[in-house]
Amino acid sequence: MTILITILLYFCLLMVLSRWTAWRASSNETFFRGNRQSPWYMVAFGMIGASISGVTFVSVPGMVMKSDMTYLQTCLGFILGYFAVAFVLLPVYYRYNLTTIYSYLQGRLGTRSYKTGASFFLLSKMTGAAVRFYLVCMIIFQVMGDGSWGLGHAAQPQSPLAGHLTFFLIVVGMVMLIWLYTRRGGIKTLVWTDTLQTACMLLALLLIIYKVTGALGMSVGDAVNAIAQNEHSRMWVWDDWVSRQNFWKQFLSGIFIVIVMTGLDQDMMQKNLTCRSLRDAQKDMCTYGFAFVPVNLLFMALGVLLVVLAGRQGVVLPANGDELLPMYAATGQLGMAVQVLFALGIVAAAFSSADSALTALTTSFCVDICGRKDDERLRRRVHVGMAVAFVAFVLLFRVLNSTSVIDAVYILCSYTYGPLLGLFAFSLLTHKKTNDRYVPYIAVVSPVVCYLLDQTATALWGYRFGYELLMLNGLFTFLGLWLVGQRSTAPKN
Repeated sequence: MTILITILLYFCLLMVLSRWTAWRASSNETFFRGNRQSPWYMVAFGMIGASISGVTFVSVPGMVMKSDMTYLQTCLGFILGYFAVAFVLLPVYYRYNLTTIYSYLQGRLGTRSYKTGASFFLLSKMTGAAVRFYLVCMIIFQVMGDGSWGLGHAAQPQSPLAGHLTFFLIVVGMVMLIWLYTRRGGIKTLVWTDTLQTACMLLALLLIIYKVTGALGMSVGDAVNAIAQNEHSRMWVWDDWVSRQNFWKQFLSGIFIVIVMTGLDQDMMQKNLTCRSLRDAQKDMCTYGFAFVPVNLLFMALGVLLVVLAGRQGVVLPANGDELLPMYAATGQLGMAVQVLFALGIVAAAFSSADSALTALTTSFCVDICGRKDDERLRRRVHVGMAVAFVAFVLLFRVLNSTSVIDAVYILCSYTYGPLLGLFAFSLLTHKKTNDRYVPYIAVVSPVVCYLLDQTATALWGYRFGYELLMLNGLFTFLGLWLVGQRSTAPKN
């Protein structure tokens, strides 16, 4: 009950912010672009929470169990990636005064290229955001009484029917809350609510670290020394080129992950496009790019401390690293305060990523697919429709209830960003035109080729591609556009 009351109070704060930001106007210009009046420092702080989903909140601490703290190598690559977005992509988006970033493709390559880019975004964002939200809802479901984490005082298990009904109410209730506080102000509201959500998430993280340190009987200095001396504190891998944790693989992947999954993602870029000027947007991008290193370092430090705590208590570590933090925080082993903070942290992270996804999906569908960015009635109907579709996708994953299906969705999302990388790289790095009618086929064939290449490399050499598959996917798309471009003329707009 305490957790439920905390979530409801948190939602009330979001509603107050929503009413305050949207009471004067709720036009499409406000919903889509925030009237281009957002303070850059508010956007920068809020984007930290928007970039860290509820899944990340529980996954990053658990990463240390298998890959130590080598994720920091990827985070360092993020910094250069954000600089590339700030000084290569943002000037293009501001020069053309874009509402959605994919409309750039229409003028550069043609209508089919434009629709292809937007469609790939809609597919990947809906499925990816829904599966992440599903996993967060499952965590909240566990915290609120299912009690199957396997540690501590579990509540009486619910009957299957009651469990399904509880999960349904959690999903519908949370999506309805998100729809309520975003329906009027859209992206203008999110700039301010994301600030609150990021503050709550970081506060929860710091207080959980403080509680874990107290449970270990350590001071802050003792905790830092314990982390530094622990075997899981390894950060750098220079010698093993086959390993996915190799420094150059992780570092270069971090650069391209940011370029593609931030710079070419309407969801992540929409708030950045609400800044007053290009210079403000660049300051915002670079600021929160640097912030990712210390924030993720804190998450990984928490993971090491939890491993140390488990060792002292003689607790067997879970096979899945994602269960490390919930194993302690969700069961009340560290006290009710940590349980409430954990719930608040993942709800804040989940709301911050899901609300922007819902807004971006609405924006892209209205502007890119329907071509009616000034139709307010359409925008309201699409917003409702996207919320309903989002609920349907989350409940579908609940029905399937298969880890392999969830993994397949994540793989699908990673493949769909490759064609976007190829489309934008070709548009920005060359002056060639391509044959617009072949672009949809190239965008579909490239991920298929990458999949076959990955399977072949595994079967013949035992090598599994990691994040570098994203770069190969973009390269194949780029080459396909180049080949058909040699025999084509400029597209008619």
